[in-house]
Amino acid sequence: MTDLGDFSDFAGDDSDDSSDAGRDEQAETAAGNGGSARSESVSEPESATAASSADADRVDAGRDGRDDPDDGGSTDAAGATGATDDADDLQFDQYDADPVGDERGVGAIAVSQGLRVSEDPDRTALRAFVTTGNRERVRLGKYLVVPYPDDELLFCRIVGLEYAQEFQADDATEIHARRAMRRPADEFEERDFKFMAELEPIAVLFSDRGDLKRRMVDRVPKPQATVGEATDATQIKTGLKIPEAGVFLGHLSVGGEKVRTAARPPTIDYRLKDDYADGDPLVFRHTLVAGGTGSGKTHASKNILRQYLAVERSYEMDDGREVQAAVVQFDPQDEYAQMHDDNPDMDAETARRYEREGVAHGGHDDTVALVPKMAGSSYPGANHRAEQLKFTIPFSMARDLPWLVAGSSLNDNQYPALIELLNRFFRDYGDAGTYKQFLKFLDDPALKEELHESGRVHEATFDAVKRRVRGVPSGVFDQDARPITELDHQLVRPGGLTVVPTYHLSSSRAKELFVLAVSALLIDDKLSNDPSSDRIKETPVVLGMDEAHNFLTDADSVQARKVIQKFTEAAKQGRKERLGLFLITQDPQDIADPVFKQVNTKVVLNLGDEDAIKSVNIPPNLEDKVPYMEKGQMVVYSPDNSEPVELTGLSTCVTRHGD
Repeated sequence: MTDLGDFSDFAGDDSDDSSDAGRDEQAETAAGNGGSARSESVSEPESATAASSADADRVDAGRDGRDDPDDGGSTDAAGATGATDDADDLQFDQYDADPVGDERGVGAIAVSQGLRVSEDPDRTALRAFVTTGNRERVRLGKYLVVPYPDDELLFCRIVGLEYAQEFQADDATEIHARRAMRRPADEFEERDFKFMAELEPIAVLFSDRGDLKRRMVDRVPKPQATVGEATDATQIKTGLKIPEAGVFLGHLSVGGEKVRTAARPPTIDYRLKDDYADGDPLVFRHTLVAGGTGSGKTHASKNILRQYLAVERSYEMDDGREVQAAVVQFDPQDEYAQMHDDNPDMDAETARRYEREGVAHGGHDDTVALVPKMAGSSYPGANHRAEQLKFTIPFSMARDLPWLVAGSSLNDNQYPALIELLNRFFRDYGDAGTYKQFLKFLDDPALKEELHESGRVHEATFDAVKRRVRGVPSGVFDQDARPITELDHQLVRPGGLTVVPTYHLSSSRAKELFVLAVSALLIDDKLSNDPSSDRIKETPVVLGMDEAHNFLTDADSVQARKVIQKFTEAAKQGRKERLGLFLITQDPQDIADPVFKQVNTKVVLNLGDEDAIKSVNIPPNLEDKVPYMEKGQMVVYSPDNSEPVELTGLSTCVTRHGD
């Protein structure tokens, strides 16, 4: 009979506790079998038949579990002799689960639960057995390669991990549980279990005249094919469809850890296409940066915007000219003008590393803070050294943008009345007419009576419009500064950064007026066939808007619909007119859907709100990561650029950031 040994072997050094436990287990077993007492060895583990089956499995795998009770070879007392006799007739090789000799990779393709690739992801069955020595370093999301016999490669990633029983045994018993509870936490026999990785096929990699290319997965790997970790930068970039050149966003990562390769540098840089080789540059197909407070979205946005201002980056216009982009950034927290200054926290080694990776860094000298002038407020501008230039909104802009003077929401009857009043005013006063003159114009009782009697504007509607026009914050229009309409060359400069700070303004309505007035000026000239400013029309523009949810939200008012209509048109025609929207928000769910649908590239940092996470419409495997990401971690969903990926941003901002 096989010697099962003393159970004290499993219970540490306290043999008395083991004996007591054995008596307890005997009593429990007897009670559970109608009072028929059985010895502990009878109760655990399996019958002779089960042992024989387990032994046969080990023969096929070249393993030996004959003398090791922990390997599942111990038997029920009643059938122990038969099982042992069967085992003695067979020759076993030593079971060795650790990597030995010339083993490569992390494991091999398994067929125990099927092997299938399909156009329907739910019908794909692709699993790998992971060898013992590799199990600790295998993580969800890791990228792997599987060779085909003809030197093509299957590029895939891990989407599931599980332990399964190696031998036929029932470990859901009282004795097994008590043994496990007595063992030290680190005393775990890996060889007793199979460690399986579920794989998601991404692409097939193949060589075409010396170039590595990708295609959709159209073939199944061979059983027992070696599964290896992807460590070649070219293979990884090709497999994920990441461009070799373009605007730097961050480094490819899995679970917050950067993907490492055998190359120098060992990291994988992620870039957005910015040339016309494969379609329009993605900057003109619009970008959304979404992240909660403290997620690092301003830090990340500065790093990205600085890349658009790199000297070597330019875009082809319709007339064949190559022109650098101008960046116009609305700044509600007075942070982006700091991009003029170098980051004092950047050391020489970090700067050299950025240079080696082709990451633009350092303060941008051509930075201007275009400061809104409002009565009763002043802009300190003490946290940066950028040039400051004040401007005002001339009331004449209301001729083409009547919603600027709506004050608060107007209905469908009141908005046409406002347009009628503005047309009458500018006909009498011309473009020199001011907001104060318009208020005086509305105080004329004869005008009210005339419009009422002619049926053009009902007197009640006239009064409602007048109240709303007076609701515009005082001190916004016609201040002692240069009109924004005369500052097109300061507003838009090829290769220049213009920051419009609004932190110092006294009300949210005043901030909205300034942001929308300047945005509308840019959009109208970019989209017009007869622009007021050739400078704006002929320069690629990146229009950045922080806290975009405050300005582009859905609303029932007429003026809100007019604003959304203007930005939707800009988004649709952006690629043709070289106008890119760069929207930054912590509440992406509040951005109007017609604008949101035009965004191609989504950079998502930590978001704690479930509605916000759902609204960005990223793949489920990335969506689940968002609430757990640390500062600077992000997921990028840019279908026209690459597969969905996780990135780690630069830890040191490329320009000054913070106090």
